[in-house]
Amino acid sequence: MSARTASAQSSGPPPSFRSGELRDPKLSAALRTLELTVRRRLDGVLHGDHLGLIPGPGSEPGDAREYQPGDDVRQMDWSVTARTTHPHVRQSVADRELETWMVIDLSSSLDFGTAGCEKRDLVVAAAAAVTHLTSGGGNRIGAIVATGAQTTRIPARGGRIHAQAMLRQIATTPHAPDGVRGDLQSAVESLRRPQRRRGLAVVISDFLGPIDWERSLRAISGRHDVLGVEVLDPRDLELPDIGDVVLHDPESGRTREFSITPQLRADFAWAAEEHRLQVEQSLRRCGAPLLSLRTDRDWIADVVRFVSARKHSYGTAATQRVRR
Repeated sequence: MSARTASAQSSGPPPSFRSGELRDPKLSAALRTLELTVRRRLDGVLHGDHLGLIPGPGSEPGDAREYQPGDDVRQMDWSVTARTTHPHVRQSVADRELETWMVIDLSSSLDFGTAGCEKRDLVVAAAAAVTHLTSGGGNRIGAIVATGAQTTRIPARGGRIHAQAMLRQIATTPHAPDGVRGDLQSAVESLRRPQRRRGLAVVISDFLGPIDWERSLRAISGRHDVLGVEVLDPRDLELPDIGDVVLHDPESGRTREFSITPQLRADFAWAAEEHRLQVEQSLRRCGAPLLSLRTDRDWIADVVRFVSARKHSYGTAATQRVRR
């Protein structure tokens, strides 16, 4: 299936996982539906076992060859250059196995949704898409699931049985108690220890809290490819014109009554846009592209467009380097 065909098709929202239990038949059916949806829409988007969500030239050292105009000087092999008295660069080869780690934010702010699904359901769907796109060929995937009340580490392993068990565990993670704040910074920081071979780190969150995770993520990006997946609902970006309303913040436990005026709506939209811009800039400083998913859009089409754009931009950049 081509990326264009997959993007053109329309799919419904991901199944709901709010009331599922470990042995609930509805949970198994929902996970099976999600798996089939992901595979039908995403099969054929990537070609090759080692081209992941962020295609690159590989990270394992290969043979040295003589320098040619346009080569990246950061890849200079100085030891070979000194021995031969001619400049050489070290070629990289694709890793034989890819290890992917996902940081899954399931704090209380994600137990919310006003469109096709809750943000929590979209987090599970995003995790399923990442799992499908990076699995196979001996690749391994693991996850760190954080609610603010607890952090669960799922070891990285390969195989379909492990992938299904991991997604089941993510979908059945208990909700955080009312008044417990999420702690994305601690979850990201936990990826730094122990040291792992070079791979891919994916952070799935709504990024609505303080941006105190940038330093930890930047340290991770020095060794790993990094991807940010932003999960949003329309009400995260703008308030509806509905007059008086009672709002409850599950992470602080506070409840307040507001009169939604045109000025409040404008101020809220401006603050939300500023925060999103700060998140995008922080991820960019970490070298991490941003994939935005929303509860009121076709999330698989957004994934397909993102992967296709990344592959196209990388191929164009590589062609330009060769031509130069």
